[in-house]
Amino acid sequence: MAIVNRTPDSFFRPGDTWDESAALAAAGRAVAEGADILDIGGVKAGPGEEVSVAEEIRRVADLVAVIRAQHPQVVISVDTWRAEVGEAVAKAGADLLNDAWGGADPHLADVAAAHGLGLVCSHAGGLAPRTRPHRPAYADLLTEVTTYVTAEAQRAVAAGVRADGIVIDPAHDFGKNTWQSLELTRRTADLAATGWPVLVAVSNKDFVGETLGLPVTERGEGTLAVLAVCAWEGARLFRVHDVRSAREALGVVQALRAAGTLTAPTVS
Repeated sequence: MAIVNRTPDSFFRPGDTWDESAALAAAGRAVAEGADILDIGGVKAGPGEEVSVAEEIRRVADLVAVIRAQHPQVVISVDTWRAEVGEAVAKAGADLLNDAWGGADPHLADVAAAHGLGLVCSHAGGLAPRTRPHRPAYADLLTEVTTYVTAEAQRAVAAGVRADGIVIDPAHDFGKNTWQSLELTRRTADLAATGWPVLVAVSNKDFVGETLGLPVTERGEGTLAVLAVCAWEGARLFRVHDVRSAREALGVVQALRAAGTLTAPTVS
C-alpha cells in the first residue's frame, strides 16, 4: 500500500505530492515499483491547520477519479475518518476506506456498506482525530487492541460492509507510546490469529525514530526491519512510503517462509 498524500504538511517529505501533478506522478511510480494499493490522504494525521470537509474532498476526490482512470487495476484506498469524504471518494472510484482513527465517525462504515467498499478498522486508543497521545496506558495492551479492532470489524459487518473487505490495523503510534508500538509489532501473530487480515502502517513513524534515535528522514532501514518482523508474524498489508525497498524486503520474507514449508531432498 503506497502512501500518496495531497497535503502540504505531511510529517514525511512535506509537500512533495501536494500538487496534483506531483501526486499523479508519485502514484504512477508506486504502481511501477509494485504497489497493489494506493492510499490517498488529504489531511495530515497529526495536529496542524484545520482542514474542512469540503477542502478534504477537494484535495482527494478528483485525484481518486483520475487515478481510477489511469490505473484501473489498482486498489484505491482513501485515508479518512469522515463519512462525507467517504461518500465523495466512493463516487469517484475508491475501493477502500482507511480509517486510522478507530471509528471516530461511526457513519463511515455505513458509507462503505452502501457502496460495497472495504474498510480498515483501527485502534486509536479513543483519541480524537489529529491529536497526540499523552501518557497512554493499558491494563493489557494486546487484549485491548485486539478486542477493539475485532469489535469494530464485527460492527462493520453488521452495518453491511462485506466481510472480505475488512482489514484490522493496530495503528502503531496512534494512542500509543514507543514501547507499546514495539510490543504490538512483536505480537502481530496474535492479531493475525483473529482471522482478519492485518494492516501495518509503520513507515518512518516516531516509534522507529525513537527506538533508533533518528530523525524522520533516516528511518528507512528501521522501517524495513519492522515490516519484515510484521510480515513474518502474519501481517498481510503494508502501508509504506518506499515501495521498491518494501517490496524487496517483503519478497525475502516470503521466500524464507516458503522455504520452511519445503521438504528437504533425500541425500543418498
